Amino acid sequence: MDQNRRAFLKTTSLAAAAVTAAAPVASEAVAETRSAPGELKELPKGLVLATLRRADGYGLGMRTDRGVLDVVAAEQDFREGVPTTIDALFKGQGDPNGLRRLANKARASASADRYLVGIEQAAFGPCVTNPEKILCIGLNYRRHAAETNNPVPKQPILFNKYNTALNCHGGTIGVSEEDARNFDYEAELVVVIGRRARNVSEADALNYVFGYATGNDFTARDLQSRSTQWMLGKSLDGSAPLGPWLVTADLVDGDNLNIECRVNGEVRQSSNTSDMVFNCKQLVSYISRYFTLKPGDIVFTGTPEGVIAGHPKDKQVWLKAGDKIVTSIEKLGELSFTLT
Repeated sequence: MDQNRRAFLKTTSLAAAAVTAAAPVASEAVAETRSAPGELKELPKGLVLATLRRADGYGLGMRTDRGVLDVVAAEQDFREGVPTTIDALFKGQGDPNGLRRLANKARASASADRYLVGIEQAAFGPCVTNPEKILCIGLNYRRHAAETNNPVPKQPILFNKYNTALNCHGGTIGVSEEDARNFDYEAELVVVIGRRARNVSEADALNYVFGYATGNDFTARDLQSRSTQWMLGKSLDGSAPLGPWLVTADLVDGDNLNIECRVNGEVRQSSNTSDMVFNCKQLVSYISRYFTLKPGDIVFTGTPEGVIAGHPKDKQVWLKAGDKIVTSIEKLGELSFTLT
């Protein structure tokens, strides 16, 4: 964990390497490049954002070298005209460039402790709070397909979750309340859309990505296999933990990130997003061929090898109440939740 945190702190101020090239999966089409009224015209850069839970609802947070800036509290006093929720930012409300000015004023204030919250003390919400779409990709890592005795897909396998599945760093999932028993973890990179996208090319697809986050596609395998449709096993309440950080796309190469999942401290998954069958730009382009992606939509990009369902049946020990799951992704930080 300390190594991941050091790497995260070191890299969040640096631009990411060039995105890895990949073979096309979609034919070229006329892209919708217009920003709709009330949407961002230019995507912010160099920011590490979060959602903070407040007594009056969710508020925007921003990571600084002195903790998490409570944007709502700071904006009330310093009036920089910034968005105060992640949803407002996606809708183009306020000036995101003012967030740095706001942070500087908060740090310089004699009351800095009023605006800056220690990371360990912060009450995080999901880093994206109101996506219109939660899209998920199945069997998108080559070694994961192999461990489950499935062929490598020839095109992305899509399914969905609902907003009731959203969960946060430090959250809980009430497995003891569900009509299911075979609970499994799935560490995943999450792509967050920042601009309206329809029929975008692979070459242009990353220009529509706001940023990236750590996620876990928590799954009830017995419900997933109840029918040919996976949705039931994927959409339980709280089964889409997300965050705590939303890192803008200029700081991260989503196609080359170490990814790990630990259960009660034991490493269960350890891989790299370079093993994805379809990389980030291919996924955004492919999905946009069939329906419009909108700011704030999120894409769970698939899980690497090491899931419980990939073990021989006599070795499958399913998750249970009391287990703590920690997902970490290079440059994006750690996401933890507990089963109850």
